[in-house]
Amino acid sequence: MTRLTPASGAFPLVTGIVAAAALSGAAVFAVLHSGCDDPGAYRAHDGVVELVGGCLQPDDLPVTPKAPGPVRPLGDVDPALAR
Repeated sequence: MTRLTPASGAFPLVTGIVAAAALSGAAVFAVLHSGCDDPGAYRAHDGVVELVGGCLQPDDLPVTPKAPGPVRPLGDVDPALAR
């Protein structure tokens, strides 16, 4: 029967370091090439924190969901779907 033991040697350590370095390099590359010249700044006023500047536009934000419709009894057919 095979026993489960941790791998010996430096291979797992080297593999982890190489993976961490590659992911860190990819993150730095993504930030440097994001195309945003103005990072923006957070400012607090009247008890509210607001992002001023930056590359985020109001159109980039998700749309607020609509309010739920009236509650119907279980098994009742939606009038919009009834024909």
